[in-house]
Amino acid sequence: MSDAAQISVLGLPLFPCNFDPATGYERNGFCAECQGDAGQHTVCARMTEEFLAFSAERGNDLMTPRPDWGFPGLKPGDQWCVCAGRWIEALLEGKAPPILLAATHEAILEHLSLETLVAYALDRP
Repeated sequence: MSDAAQISVLGLPLFPCNFDPATGYERNGFCAECQGDAGQHTVCARMTEEFLAFSAERGNDLMTPRPDWGFPGLKPGDQWCVCAGRWIEALLEGKAPPILLAATHEAILEHLSLETLVAYALDRP
């Protein structure tokens, strides 16, 4: 499925999350559903120090650059497609970063209500 055909939690075509650094499972800027993406990198989140530390504690260091993977490392303020499960985990621990609804894939609605997501939205409807 092309990124243009994918739908956000707002029921509209999926908006890009970030091109610099290029995010998404396919590094095309979109938090789209993709074949082979077991982690479901479908939530467009704006990184916070708290979330970056939380993710590192859980074994996924998003701050350290990994040039061999084409990964620049993230800092607070960067927007990145995070795994739906990790965002939910952070939510349950009170450490969820804010999200962009227009760039977050509708698949997260299988696990959370739109009302919950709106509470963390940078782009409130």
